[in-house]
Amino acid sequence: MKQDISLASLILRVSISAMMLTHGYGKFIRLISGETSFPDPLGFGELTTLVLAVFAEFVCSILLIVGFKSRLTAIPPALVMLVALFIVHWDDPWRKQEFVLLYLVGYVAIILIGSGKYSLDWRLKKS
Repeated sequence: MKQDISLASLILRVSISAMMLTHGYGKFIRLISGETSFPDPLGFGELTTLVLAVFAEFVCSILLIVGFKSRLTAIPPALVMLVALFIVHWDDPWRKQEFVLLYLVGYVAIILIGSGKYSLDWRLKKS
């Protein structure tokens, strides 16, 4: 049973993070190229919002793929998805909101079940 949860966690972590990485990579390239104009739905400033989005979507995705501090690492992208769902895409059709909600549910599941046996966390704990 525990192995099934670990395998499920691995599949969830890697798949959702690999998909989110495609969104975060574009923002990362934008940031390092100096193009810092970015939507600012919470009023933090364009650069700060872009940096936070890059951290959540790019850096946290990499950390989740390897399974490092997964419960903690899934919080920033979950928060970004909450902002995307309730502020950025609130007036959009369901089809657009549905993708954001699917990511959010995946991150919440990771927060609840953790990284499992097939993760860097497990390896570090065993050392």
